[in-house]
Amino acid sequence: MNLNNKYQQLLKALLFDGIGMLSMAIPVVGPFLDILWAPYAAKKMSEMYPGKKGKIASVIVFIEEVLPYTDIVPSFTIMWVYAYVFNGISADDLNDNVIDAEVI
Repeated sequence: MNLNNKYQQLLKALLFDGIGMLSMAIPVVGPFLDILWAPYAAKKMSEMYPGKKGKIASVIVFIEEVLPYTDIVPSFTIMWVYAYVFNGISADDLNDNVIDAEVI
């Protein structure tokens, strides 16, 4: 396991969560910024965590960013904890390009 990649992923997660929470600090314009941030955050989540779990997480982060008053939830960090602590995957596993094929 490459610890450097693992903690780079954590720093990216914290950065994206911080950006997502910034909109709460802007009183009137903040909710409208969430509409722009939500698709970008979902795209970044699916890029950081490829596969089925990444797709599910990207849908969740999109919904979380679009809904009002849910910006406080650190969804990127929660996904990082889920991926690296509870599932014990390595950063190298996320960087491998795996192609699923079905033989008929």
